[in-house]
Amino acid sequence: MSAPRRAVALVALLGTLFLLGGAGPVSAHSAVRETTPGEGTVLKSAPKQVTMTFTESVGITDDSLRVLSPENRRVNAGDTEHASGRSDSVRVPLDDGLADGTYTVAWRVVSADSHPISGAFTFSIGKPSETTASVSAEPAVNPASGALYDIARYGAYAAVALLIGAATFVLVCRPASAEPLRGLVRAGWWVLVATTAALLLFRGPYERGTGPSTLLDPELVENTLTSRPGWALLARLALLAGAAVFLVRLGRGAAAETEGPEKEQVRPKPVVLAVGGVLAVGLAGTWAAAEHASAGIQVPLAMTSSMLHLLAMAVWLGGLAALLTTLHRSEALLSAASVARFSRLAFASVAVLVLTGVYQSWRGLGSWDAVFDTSYGRILVVKVCAVVLLLAAAGFSRRWTSRLTDAEEPLRVPVLETVGARAGGGADSGAGESSSSGDAGESTSAAAGDGSDEKPENESEPTSGPGARRGALRRSVLAEVVVGVVVLVITTVLTGTQPGRAEIETAAAEETAAAGQRTASTTLIPFDVGTPGGQGKVQIVLEPGRVGENTVEAVVIGPDGGIATVPEIRLSFTLASQKIGPIDAGLTNKGGYWGTSSLNLPIPGTWTMKVTIRTSDIDQVSESRRVKILR
Repeated sequence: MSAPRRAVALVALLGTLFLLGGAGPVSAHSAVRETTPGEGTVLKSAPKQVTMTFTESVGITDDSLRVLSPENRRVNAGDTEHASGRSDSVRVPLDDGLADGTYTVAWRVVSADSHPISGAFTFSIGKPSETTASVSAEPAVNPASGALYDIARYGAYAAVALLIGAATFVLVCRPASAEPLRGLVRAGWWVLVATTAALLLFRGPYERGTGPSTLLDPELVENTLTSRPGWALLARLALLAGAAVFLVRLGRGAAAETEGPEKEQVRPKPVVLAVGGVLAVGLAGTWAAAEHASAGIQVPLAMTSSMLHLLAMAVWLGGLAALLTTLHRSEALLSAASVARFSRLAFASVAVLVLTGVYQSWRGLGSWDAVFDTSYGRILVVKVCAVVLLLAAAGFSRRWTSRLTDAEEPLRVPVLETVGARAGGGADSGAGESSSSGDAGESTSAAAGDGSDEKPENESEPTSGPGARRGALRRSVLAEVVVGVVVLVITTVLTGTQPGRAEIETAAAEETAAAGQRTASTTLIPFDVGTPGGQGKVQIVLEPGRVGENTVEAVVIGPDGGIATVPEIRLSFTLASQKIGPIDAGLTNKGGYWGTSSLNLPIPGTWTMKVTIRTSDIDQVSESRRVKILR
């Protein structure tokens, strides 16, 4: 297998492995800060609406909040909307006259950085009840839709690097012929068009958590086209149309323009560089507008940094692919000056990558603790290690570039270089003169592939001198390309991971919300006093079920399932492990139920709750249950 094919196969294998390993559900990039009603609360009267507040702005659809009755019937009275113009708060109105029981709120929104999140919580009216509305445990993203969407994202990153990098290499490094690179530019353009179209189609199922079969659902397509990520993808397609016109006209204008003894392309006009720069910046902006940079702190600065980071990555990695392709194409005469120009361009790109990378790392992490305590931080550490390897490979390339620049020799594959010289010198000499040189004849035979034994391309190179330097440069550039693919894949994974700063803030918000929300503990205890009609159940609601003051409501349910009245209910709590209790709850008859609002439980733990139900002057029974009291 030839060196170029080995390179392509290796890069493809690495890309495939990382695609399969990296395709998975993304982390939640926002979190619920507060809900009204709160999780697990028991309300005395029906609320007019349900409101949710998140840690950052979120995108919604008409049914982002679905409120389900105990019978699993939807009780929304209207569409979901942002509350009071706040982008981080959403609400939905409820039907009037809701019956008592436990209601389930199922929600799905899209974070500001375009990643969907979902969940559910419950609240009760009057008293908790059995409910047929289940809390969904399904992931926010359908696995199949998520995998296909991620593959398209990986392909788009690779394509934009190839398109911008190869085009920049032609315009700035000015190789003698752009013909070997036209295939790279075309491949980058077509792959980017295809992956952008795929992202537009799979965006709907990705956001809604549905399977790939819904990608052509008109409602989902319409929702995508009217969302910020959809606008960014449409803008990318428009820019690609402009890029196609630019590249075609550029190719026609520069097809035969060369200068100097080494036959380099002429320096492009400033207007050409300006138009190309605008198109490249616009393409980078379509990524910055739809991902992490568009959410969080310092958004304008973050978007600028993200665009520069993407452009520097594309110029460096895409340029490496262009350089490697040119080095392995015998018909392309690559001067040492062209390689030196790319070396300077790569150095500038690395400087931009380092500066923007440091800023983005600080913005994404926020603290040293997030480096190893969050997924984003750990992936970032892996990326830094890969970049260090890439810089090491780049250092070797710069060393061989310097030696070739000092020698001022063009770079070509040695065996076929003889063929090129022979073809140039023998064009006017005739067939007889062409065959007079033994070396030229051997080269012609090698080029024609006449079946004679040939040495592998790498064995045809000398072990010292210009040929050895050329071979060393090709190998170091190949190493850069391979490690660059790894860096590109890790970068794509990083864009789908919740930033460390956001992960820590999310955890803190969830902890605060959990501590601040009132919950309720409901216990249903069967009893039997041993007399006719002396069976039933007692339902005890303890709210909030935490340390400190609690409210208790106890209701007796008779054999027929209706509310029953009893002469007395006593309730006490004991924490045997701490030798506390029994603490009498002091229930009093509230007319239909027994209750108190002044039960004080001093410390958390698993308490023993003992209830005594007296059904007559002489008949009573006691039952005990364990109940967990939270801090």
